[in-house]
Amino acid sequence: MTSTQGTDRPDRLSVEEHTANGIRVVTLGGEIDHDVTDALRGIVLPAEGQDPPRTVLDLSAVTFMDSSGINVLVSAHQAADDANGWLRIACAQGPVLRVIQLVGLDAVIACRPTVEQALDS
Repeated sequence: MTSTQGTDRPDRLSVEEHTANGIRVVTLGGEIDHDVTDALRGIVLPAEGQDPPRTVLDLSAVTFMDSSGINVLVSAHQAADDANGWLRIACAQGPVLRVIQLVGLDAVIACRPTVEQALDS
């Protein structure tokens, strides 16, 4: 499934979803900034009744992420944790990985170099 949900400039955020071993894998691409936070929130927050929410976010195609994206990921992590699930980040590259490390998000949300490792850990 591919979508560009709710953004003023849909070319800025792409979304693909699939399930692997009962775990939701969401592949994001483009830029994650203030303009796409509402769409991102709708994508990464656990769905009502998802029991337990287990999600891997593949950030391999994300080229930019600012603090508004970090805030959404923290909220999604907390919501998943509250529902006895989890959120993991996979494949963050270059500047996006640097932001994640600078703010210490990798100490809060498990970050793995590959989707396969995120699924297995």
